[in-house]
Amino acid sequence: MLNKQIAVLTIRLLLGFIFFFQGFGKVFKFGLDAVYKNFFAASYSEILPDALLLMTAYYTSIIELIGGFLLIIGFKRDISLYALASVLVIVTIGHGLKDPIWDLSHVLYRTILLVSLLLLPKELDRFSIDFLMKKDTKE
Repeated sequence: MLNKQIAVLTIRLLLGFIFFFQGFGKVFKFGLDAVYKNFFAASYSEILPDALLLMTAYYTSIIELIGGFLLIIGFKRDISLYALASVLVIVTIGHGLKDPIWDLSHVLYRTILLVSLLLLPKELDRFSIDFLMKKDTKE
């Protein structure tokens, strides 16, 4: 049983750190306005409205940062996974709108980790704030 618990912890931490550092870089290193201008508007302004690009740049960056952090600490895991799944869908659509998607490496590994956590029993995720809070309410 411990091996399965450590496996779930490892998946959650890896996925959390991947998203957290992606969001951290966008929010604190580049800045959200620069992410919008240099990545979103520069790549998609000919095919999508600026307001949608601005909202998407902010949404994906903030969700990556907050969702990744919440996964790292194991708090509100499922809600975080749902929000991060929406980011992966948005990223896939965005890349598909611009060019044929031949290289899925930017989403595939994160998707595999995310779906694995959704499919594995929550009871295995014992090294988390969610588990500690659930345990306290039973006592």
